[in-house]
Parts: sequence; structure tokens; C-alpha cells
Amino acid sequence: MKSLAVSRIVAPALLAALMAWPLASAATDPTTIDLSAEAHTSATNDLGRAQLFVEQVDTDTAALAERVKRIIADALELARSAPEVQTSTAGTTTYPVHSRDGERIERWRMRASIELESRDLTALSKLIGRLQQTLAVASVTIEPAADTRAKAADIAAVEAIRAFEERASVLSNTLGMRYRIRHLSVQYPGTGPVYPLLRADRMMTSAEAMPAPIEPGRSEIRVSVAGTIELVE
Repeated sequence: MKSLAVSRIVAPALLAALMAWPLASAATDPTTIDLSAEAHTSATNDLGRAQLFVEQVDTDTAALAERVKRIIADALELARSAPEVQTSTAGTTTYPVHSRDGERIERWRMRASIELESRDLTALSKLIGRLQQTLAVASVTIEPAADTRAKAADIAAVEAIRAFEERASVLSNTLGMRYRIRHLSVQYPGTGPVYPLLRADRMMTSAEAMPAPIEPGRSEIRVSVAGTIELVE
């Protein structure tokens, strides 16, 4: 009888505790708000790249290869006169040129390219002009160099975090509470867009082969911040 009486007392108390547990748990769960902010700045396009090529056609593949090789060798020798510009070969391709009926190979076409890269845009422009007497320009592009982009991104990241904190303060003050940051992530930009300045598919005459001025301009660097704040009494 005594154990039965104890169980009758404990059971209602246990049931009441279990019913109150979700309410107590809900009362202790903090209120959180997800926020995001972004900022942007600009960076100078201080890195130029260019690709130039020679393309020749011949029925004799050996003579064709020798001629293309000589033109590229002369171009590389000329490029050495501009130490401010990094020069490298960019590959050679050879493919057949078929007759109109497509049944036989009439001749062969060979294309070889070189690539130029420099932070001295004036030197790059002058070298392109000189090389255009024997090579054609495939493309010229400009963009911020890696260190220039990184510095601009760091500046934008600081501004984005400040914007996040200001937004968090506005919301928490509106609710009459303080806040603390529970989670914060910063999204830095990738390589960003590359701006083409010139595309061509032919060699220029000596009269045309003048150095084209390259105006660097600026690129926008954008950084975003996302996170969660917890409201505090």
C-alpha cells in the first residue's frame, strides 16, 4: 500500500515536469537573425596580356613547319628587346585543308602563337606594335594583377563587415536588445572579368603597325558578408 501511494504522488509530478519541459526549452532558445551585407571598391587594371599568332599554308609540311618556326623565332628574339614584357610560346597546331568536294587534302595550314604579359602597359603596347609586322593579334586583355586585386578585396571586406555590424545594431536596437555574432562568412571575389581591348585576325602593314595606347581603367571588386546574430537581453 505504501509503494502504491508513493507512485500515485510521483506520477503526477513527473507528468507535470514532462509537460513543462518544452516550454522551458523554448524559453531558453536564443532569438537569432540571419543577415548579409556587401561592399565594393575599384582596382586598377594594371596587368595586360596579349596573344599573337602566325598562320601559313603550304603543300609541303616540312617547308611549312620551317617557315612558321623561323617567324616565331624572330618574334621571340624581338620580344627579348623588351625585358619588361614576359613572353612565352602558346602552342602550334597543324590541320589539313581539303578540296571543295572534301575527298582529298590539297594543302596544310599551320598556326603558332606567342603570349605576352606585362604590368608595364606602355612597353606591352610598343612591343605589340613592332610584332604586328610579322604576327597577327588574336587578343589583348587587361585586368588587375593578383596583388592589386587582393588589396582591393581586403578593403572591400572591411567595409562589408562594418556594414554588417551597422545593420545588426539597427535591428537589435529596434528590438531593445543587444547582439553578438554567432557566425560570419566572407565571400571574396574570384579572378573577375577580363576586359578585351582588341581582337584581330590578320597581320598589319608597317604603316598600320603602330603601338595602340592601352588605357588601363579600373575594375569593380565586390565582397559579400553573411552571418547570424544572436539577440541578448
